[in-house]
Amino acid sequence: MSNKEMAQIPFYAHEGEVTRLERINKRLWIAVLIVFAAFVISNLAWIIYENQFEDIVTTETYEASADGGSTAVTNGSGEVSVNVGYGGLQEDNKNQSAQN
Repeated sequence: MSNKEMAQIPFYAHEGEVTRLERINKRLWIAVLIVFAAFVISNLAWIIYENQFEDIVTTETYEASADGGSTAVTNGSGEVSVNVGYGGLQEDNKNQSAQN
């Protein structure tokens, strides 16, 4: 069979194939719509679930100060002051006295 010759397919076979592909496409669209609906429903369910809880907001204030070129860092249990110099990290006198 050369390139110019085409296989002879009976019309009823072609029509049957087209009908089968139409059914498959219809099923795929139904599946896409079901997946999209499930996506929307699950997102709405999570929004409803999360909105049933009351937001509790507490504010705690810590005061930290550092002298010179140091940086003050707090960790919730007290003040920690770290001296950042050109020679690397050096602990402030307050931390050294707390360790001794």
